[in-house]
Amino acid sequence: MSSRRVFIKGIIGAGAAAATRPMAPLAIGAQGRGRLTGLDHVAVPMRNTEAMVAFYRTLGFQVRESAAICSVHMGDHKINFHRPSLWQRKTFSLRASGATPPCGDFCFVWEGNVSSLRAMLDRVDAAVIEGPVDRPGARAGGTVGGTSLYVRDPDQNLLEFITYERA
Repeated sequence: MSSRRVFIKGIIGAGAAAATRPMAPLAIGAQGRGRLTGLDHVAVPMRNTEAMVAFYRTLGFQVRESAAICSVHMGDHKINFHRPSLWQRKTFSLRASGATPPCGDFCFVWEGNVSSLRAMLDRVDAAVIEGPVDRPGARAGGTVGGTSLYVRDPDQNLLEFITYERA
């Protein structure tokens, strides 16, 4: 198993263990106390810039572009896709050192049922590679299950769409 996957599994395991007990506030320097409240964004490199931007727009994401990064937004969360001109630069060190496309595995919540999710994926020509399958979700510390469908984006990152509505 790659060191990246081992690291990610360790982080997820630590998060799952922490979710089973009340979260104590973390000290934040001299400013006082705070706590982790959620995930703001993740960042991964992309290879096929035009295809990726078009794909995520087609799925309904708001897309913002800059010279170095394309970001896709859902609510208060985002994914930053680093353009090749950024992640291939030897001086760019604020990234996972071994990350090259595809390296993402993202799960998005679909507010609706499996039928409406399947219809949306069919409309945008996103081929379902697995599902529907029952999966544990993140809600309630991972104790609530949902139903997922899986597709791949143009860079071959894995996208999971989970719905918590069973009908």
